[in-house]
Amino acid sequence: MHNFEYFNNVKFIFGKDTVTKVGELVAAQGKKVLLHYGGGSIKKSGLYDTIMKSLKESSLEVVELGGVVSNPRLSKVYEGIEVCKAEKIDFILAVGGGSVIDSAKAIAAGVHYDGDVWDLYIGEGNVESTVPLGTILTIPAAGSEVSPNTIITKEEGQLKRGFSHISLRPVFSILNPELTFTLPEYQTTCGMVDMLAHTFERYFTTVRFVEVTDRMSEGLMKSIINIAPKLIADPNNYELRAEIMWAGTIAHNGLLGTGRIEDWASHMIEHEVSGIYDIAHGAGLSIVFPAWMKYVYKNDMPRFAQWANRVFDIEINTFNLEETILKGINALERFYQSINMPIRLTDASIDIERIEEMADKATNNGAGTVGSFVELTRDDIVNIYKLAE
Repeated sequence: MHNFEYFNNVKFIFGKDTVTKVGELVAAQGKKVLLHYGGGSIKKSGLYDTIMKSLKESSLEVVELGGVVSNPRLSKVYEGIEVCKAEKIDFILAVGGGSVIDSAKAIAAGVHYDGDVWDLYIGEGNVESTVPLGTILTIPAAGSEVSPNTIITKEEGQLKRGFSHISLRPVFSILNPELTFTLPEYQTTCGMVDMLAHTFERYFTTVRFVEVTDRMSEGLMKSIINIAPKLIADPNNYELRAEIMWAGTIAHNGLLGTGRIEDWASHMIEHEVSGIYDIAHGAGLSIVFPAWMKYVYKNDMPRFAQWANRVFDIEINTFNLEETILKGINALERFYQSINMPIRLTDASIDIERIEEMADKATNNGAGTVGSFVELTRDDIVNIYKLAE
């Protein structure tokens, strides 16, 4: 196990009727708040009215900025930065899923940054101060309600890039499973794929002797896989919704990565897919991850065999670990298919003519590599895309 420092100062307010507390939570941080959200769903559901009532009761001045879309756009971030500067916003409240929260974080980082906020996403700038933010989570998936990470898509060039800074962890996150009852099945299943992927990225590590976090990760993976079909069959089951909402937070709060070297190659490979084709991140991950596994498993067959055994209950063939591993990958693909997630690029109506372009973007035209479990070159990524055809 590697040395590590672990710090997560996000305050979680979990459970029924917790949204009514948002006014007092925000008032402890500032007086003028930017309410940032996506489409009109929060107004149709009545959530908007509940939030506004609580904010007004706490004598807060509210400025609104809606219109965030999936794979959040840089243009909306620019708009938000200008609004915050003009209105002298001192707190941002993000209401939605990962896209809204990531957009809010980008705005928070850009308000005090002396330059183009996109600099931060391409590694050419540093953050000295950010606007504090809080979240009301409506789509469990990305884990952005607990992480210091933000991912934004720049329309010009169709570039999807990430940035991380400790100050971008939310001050608080309200997690009410009731808010997820109306989610379409597709968003629910994409979210569960994303949670699994966050766990995979930490589980497949080059570090030895990490049994505690191995077992924690395996338990989380098994729980998500077990709950998924039950939740699809009974989408208004509060207990199932609660388990999945908390699973998304646990998957990305950093605890499962302690003492380990994390990978993140599959996320980098997927970002090029959703950056160009604008598919849901979870759908891209269900395509990329099995292909990545098929390409790299020979680099650590005992770990992959352990995963297949402990997560999918596949008996380890000690004389043929490869057989065990391939059964595990097949089980993962069958799970994705059982919840109507794609496992091939063609399943998502994506042609393969831009594979070379995507591999170029992922590696800065071949100058860099992605991942740590295996450092993948441009040609490696091309081969992974081909395995995902």
